[in-house]
Amino acid sequence: MQNVIELKQSKRKPIQWVTGTFVVVFHLMAIWALFTFSWQNLAAAVITWWIAGSWGIGMGYHRLLTHGGYKTPKWMEYFLTVCATLGLQSGSLQWVTTHRIHHAFTETDKDPHSPREGTFWAHMGWILQGTAQNQPEEVVRRYAPDLLKDKFHVFVSKYYYLTFVFVGIGLYFIGGWSMVLWGIFLRQVLGWHSTWLVNSATHLWGTRRFETHDDSRNNGLIAAVTFGEGWHNNHHANPRSAKHGLAWYEFDPNWLQIKFLEKIGLAENVYAYNLEKQMDEAKPLRKAA
Repeated sequence: MQNVIELKQSKRKPIQWVTGTFVVVFHLMAIWALFTFSWQNLAAAVITWWIAGSWGIGMGYHRLLTHGGYKTPKWMEYFLTVCATLGLQSGSLQWVTTHRIHHAFTETDKDPHSPREGTFWAHMGWILQGTAQNQPEEVVRRYAPDLLKDKFHVFVSKYYYLTFVFVGIGLYFIGGWSMVLWGIFLRQVLGWHSTWLVNSATHLWGTRRFETHDDSRNNGLIAAVTFGEGWHNNHHANPRSAKHGLAWYEFDPNWLQIKFLEKIGLAENVYAYNLEKQMDEAKPLRKAA
C-alpha cells in the first residue's frame, strides 16, 4: 500500500510577485543583451546554455535523477546536478518532485502544469500563479525520498542559486557586463522558454508514435532547442528510457552524450528502449492476427 498524499495543485492563485518580478527583469535584461552582440558573448551564451540545459537539466535532473535511465559515479551525479542549478529551475529535490508528479498525474487536475488548463498555464502560468517548484515537504518526501536521503542534494536544493551568482561573477571578469547579459540573462530566458515548451507545446503539437493515455507529442523543433527533450511522446511511453530519439532521424544530443559517458566508463546500467527490436518482435503477432 502506498501512502496517499493530497496534492493541492489549486489553479489561478494570486500572482507570485517575487517570482514574477524576477521573470520580468530577466526578460528585460535579455532584450538589452541583443544590443550588445559580440562573438565572445554569443560563445558564452551557447556554452552556458549547453552546460545548464543539456548536461544539467536534460542529462542530470531529468534522465538521471528523475527517471534513473542510467547510473553514474556519485561525483559525476553531483557535477551534473551543479550544472543543472545554473539553469535556475530550482534545486534537484524540487525539480525531481515536480516532474515525478507530472508523470504520475499527467494532464489531470493534480498535474502542476497540465496543458488542459490552457497553453499559457502549461507554459509559464503555473510558475506565476501555480505551485511552480514549491512542493510541501511531505510531498517531496513522498516523491523524492531517494534524493532526500542525500545530504548533497539537500544542500544544493537550499542554495542552488549560488552557481548562478558565481558564474555571473566569472563572466563579468572575463568579458564585462555585456557577457553577463548574454551568458546569464539572455541564456537564462532562452533556457526557461525551451523547458517550458516541453511542458506546453509538446502536449499540443507534433506527432504521436505511441498511443499513450495523455496528449504527449514528438516535436522536432522543440527537440532541437532542448537537446533531444522534445521527443516527448517517446518519453511518456517509456519514461525510464535514457534514449528519447528512437528513430535515426530523431536527433537526441543528450542521449549521444550519455552513450559517450558509458563508453568511457562514467555511466552504467543505461536503459534504452529499442524501437526496431520491438517492431521486429511485433511482426509475427501481426501475421498471426
